[in-house]
Amino acid sequence: MTSSQHAPVVLDIAGLALDDADRRRISHPLTGGLILFARNWESRRQLTELTAEIKSLRPDLLICVDHEGGRVQRFRTDGFTHLPPMARLGELWMQDAMAATDAATAAGCVLASELRACGVDFSFTPVLDLDHGQSAIIGDRAFHRDARVATLLAKSLMHGLLLAGMQSCGKHFPGHGFTKADSHVDVPVDRRSLKAILTDDAKPYEWLSTSLASVMPAHVIYPKVDARPAGFSAKWLQDILRGRLGFTGAVFSDDLSMEGARRLDGEVVSYDYAAVAALGAGCDLVLLCNQSLDGGAAVDELLDGLQAALERGEWRLDPDSEARRVALLPQGAPLPWDELMHHPAYQRALERLP
Repeated sequence: MTSSQHAPVVLDIAGLALDDADRRRISHPLTGGLILFARNWESRRQLTELTAEIKSLRPDLLICVDHEGGRVQRFRTDGFTHLPPMARLGELWMQDAMAATDAATAAGCVLASELRACGVDFSFTPVLDLDHGQSAIIGDRAFHRDARVATLLAKSLMHGLLLAGMQSCGKHFPGHGFTKADSHVDVPVDRRSLKAILTDDAKPYEWLSTSLASVMPAHVIYPKVDARPAGFSAKWLQDILRGRLGFTGAVFSDDLSMEGARRLDGEVVSYDYAAVAALGAGCDLVLLCNQSLDGGAAVDELLDGLQAALERGEWRLDPDSEARRVALLPQGAPLPWDELMHHPAYQRALERLP
């Protein structure tokens, strides 16, 4: 089946292959994507068979992964290239800026080509956070401290993604690099003014407003702007990101199971409540990660709760959101792995990696 109205949920699976519960959830009309993790990886053959079965059930499903390079790379064996952390490209920039932009394009090309050869549609990259030197969760995932350098390297990486037919996702809007806390286990707070953020950390989003295909907001509270984290804030997503910065692509929530998303207005909330809040604030898609383990009751609760909330009129199906989701799907067929290994552009990209 395919969705025609709005399929906002991106969920995951527990193992190396689909079980009946996975197949049922993938076929749910509100499911629009599936995110893979290292636990879903054994080999290229296994991954290719898994993605093929997913597409046989839902040809329009967006198969995603966090595959940035460095310490955030889910598939590392059986031929996958070990990509450098983005900070390595920033270091190269300080030595030879033009060589760094070419290396960034090479990294994007290798990253996307290898994933697409195994049936993966999309990676949540590039990281646009600036390296302020105080965020352990961001750290070397960031290109640079300078927003100008980060923007140009990100744009070069995005060019490489597009060469392999893959779209991009800038994260974590408007910037996660200034806070020390990790939003996976805490609720980070950034007390800077809106002006300070817009003139520094958020600059890449302004400069890439016509280039980025999608954006993922941070589970960070910026109290001088809004009391809610950016991913649940209409002021951040609608007034600033879309209104002031002119962004027209898709907006993903970050993982709703992270601590930074579990509390809204001081209260612990359910996953479906958080999803409705994120959609109402301006997200097109909502992620729930690592909840398929132990039977996946939380995933079913999200799908059932979101459906019930829809029927109660607490959120609405948005055809524009659905169009933005579908636009993230690759438009052409990928090169199969064996052909990719002999492809001159891919081979040259490998040579240009730092």
